[in-house]
Amino acid sequence: MSVHRFPIGQTVRLKSRRGLSPKAADVYQIVAFLPVRDNSPQYRMRNDEVAQERVSQERDIEAYEAVSTAAAE
Repeated sequence: MSVHRFPIGQTVRLKSRRGLSPKAADVYQIVAFLPVRDNSPQYRMRNDEVAQERVSQERDIEAYEAVSTAAAE
């Protein structure tokens, strides 16, 4: 049985934008766990900036770390 690797609240990004609208968000926050599909855990994700939600499988997302501009100061 597969286990969800990303916790609720984790910021993630899509590994590929192929087939997506140019207006689709790139970065999302995990808001809920969904059942496994095709042997891959699924997540409900939300981007509040563009008010978008989507469902993605774990194999299609990766952890996201924002680049801090404070390090340059």
